[in-house]
Amino acid sequence: MSRREGSLAPQADSSVSLLPHLEAKIRQTHSLAHLLTKYAEQLLQEYVQLQGDPFGLPGFSPPRLPVAGLSAPAPSHAGLPVHERLRLDAAALAALPPLLDAVRRRQAELNPRAPRLLRRLEDAARQARALGAAVEALLAALGAANRGPRAEPPAAAAAATSASAASGVFPAKVLGLRVCGLYREWLSRTEGDLGQLLPGGPA
Repeated sequence: MSRREGSLAPQADSSVSLLPHLEAKIRQTHSLAHLLTKYAEQLLQEYVQLQGDPFGLPGFSPPRLPVAGLSAPAPSHAGLPVHERLRLDAAALAALPPLLDAVRRRQAELNPRAPRLLRRLEDAARQARALGAAVEALLAALGAANRGPRAEPPAAAAAATSASAASGVFPAKVLGLRVCGLYREWLSRTEGDLGQLLPGGPA
């Protein structure tokens, strides 16, 4: 992808740089994604530490339970135009808050003496909303606003996740791990996609 193809900024020719206010918005949103990616890694580590054995044991490979309404970034994601990738990022970020809230409620039952984890999960839901709104605003500023309904309303996905989590303690812990992992994956992917828009970023 050429730099001109990777940028959505209006421009008369390839020598025209991003408008200053638009470049500032991109940098601000990218910085937020970078910070939240670090927080997501901390959340995942703390989640694993508090679930007990076999979580965290060397060689433990939990089953990859499906999460209603959300999947990991597809291998083909990187080959899409940057605005399409950001639309997918925004949709995933919109789906994550109710899923994280469902995990927090179940963890409040399973780990009531882990207030920091519960606070991290609450913060993660709020931060996903904030980043998703920032990405949507950026897409609008670039003239590539997200269009069309999502495949499944976030509330319905969260209800399905809550029902799955209620099926047993181990499945609930595994599902929570999966949601935290998806949160980290989508934040990292959003950070990388936003980096494509930065001057001097990957071509």
